[in-house]
Amino acid sequence: MAYRYTNMKLDDSLFQQVQDKVTECLTLAARHTGREFDPPQVRFNQRGRIAGSAWLERWELRFNPVLLADNAEAFLAEIVPHEVAHLVAFALHGKVKPHGREWQGIMTNVFGLEPRTRHKLNTEKASPVFTYQCSCRIHKLSLRRHNSVRRGQKRYQCIHCNQPLAPVTSKVKGKSHD
Repeated sequence: MAYRYTNMKLDDSLFQQVQDKVTECLTLAARHTGREFDPPQVRFNQRGRIAGSAWLERWELRFNPVLLADNAEAFLAEIVPHEVAHLVAFALHGKVKPHGREWQGIMTNVFGLEPRTRHKLNTEKASPVFTYQCSCRIHKLSLRRHNSVRRGQKRYQCIHCNQPLAPVTSKVKGKSHD
């Protein structure tokens, strides 16, 4: 397994639980389809708001270690099966729509889960957001967009009122934070 960490304490037992869940999901899929599946490469190097991803041609799964640490139960119950279902759908049907009927069938019939395309995990720790405002509402920008604004590379405007977005600053102990 390949790991990539940034200021994070390693929790090998949690990583092993994910690996075990991947194996469990593949065993269920094999039992249901009558076909064996090779174990994929499992990496913990996914970043940002994405909980996990399946790299089909590489037969690889990537998981976000920050989101995993804060949401272990949800990862084991939903995120891992979701990503394994992508690999199984690819192995059985080739390249198909990422959340198409083949993937949905695996989620429902093999794993007994609702085929949701997006997770509902709190991503604030993994991917901070920055508050901006226009004349009609508050907007949340990602770190990448916020940095583009600060460097003067981009300007964003509201799609509702067409006004430019301006950072909201708050005073904390005499300092201005954005």
